Amino acid sequence: MTDTIEAVFDTVAGVAGDVREVLASRRSYEAGENPSGEQQLAADVYADDRLEDQLLALDGVGSYASEERDSLSVDSGSYHVACDPLDGSSNLKSNNGMGTIVGIYDEQPPAPGDALVAAGYVLYGPITTMVTAVGETVTEFLVEDGEREVLNEDVTVPSEPVTYGFGGRAPDWPEEFAAFVESVEDDRLKLRYGGAMVADVNQVMTYGGIFGYPMLADNPEGKLRLQFEGHPMAYIVEAAGGASSDGSRSLLEKTPTEIHERSPVFVGNDALIAALESVLA
Repeated sequence: MTDTIEAVFDTVAGVAGDVREVLASRRSYEAGENPSGEQQLAADVYADDRLEDQLLALDGVGSYASEERDSLSVDSGSYHVACDPLDGSSNLKSNNGMGTIVGIYDEQPPAPGDALVAAGYVLYGPITTMVTAVGETVTEFLVEDGEREVLNEDVTVPSEPVTYGFGGRAPDWPEEFAAFVESVEDDRLKLRYGGAMVADVNQVMTYGGIFGYPMLADNPEGKLRLQFEGHPMAYIVEAAGGASSDGSRSLLEKTPTEIHERSPVFVGNDALIAALESVLA
């Protein structure tokens, strides 16, 4: 299992090097949309195609699921990879943060959260970094020329929260959630929200705090996809000593019925997640 996990992370890092090099030339929109109805950038398609090709070439990978494609790509192998190939790609036009999210499951998607054996994300910021979680060990890497170099071992969510960021339009938030946000602001946490889950969660991993995309008045399931975004990020944050929730329970306790299923997503310091659940329950 360890060999397959490391091979997946090495492959994602290698593709990240390729993606970083071509971002400037792939900022135009394609004609098609992804299964969630979002218009695709050329960079989305490039990252997705590269990840599918490279990951399915690994002996241990039996399927590839992506936010950018309708159905699974199936091969032979015991482990299954679900990716958001270019999270926050709408930020490419404005040159803001983006990333890649990967979850490694021992069941074929749609898979439950407890089928995750590892997860990671790449952040395309001023430098390219990668955070991986295997079991209870979280590691941060520098990615240069597609290679990983350890920056920080045994990463944990700082115990004193500093930042918060929540998606969706405030007028569409449920009353109870809006009240929770007010309490967070009263605690003098700093607003950090950039429209890319990877970048926003990395703020929480670095400084402590809470990130979420809540349920909305016209969309009770929120926006984020559980299999590609919610599960992997929950796995990483929980492995780092934090917590996750859909408003009532850990995201890792949820089982999607289809691969593009959405869920409210909250991750961060455990005390903040507990306070959130007490308000929403």
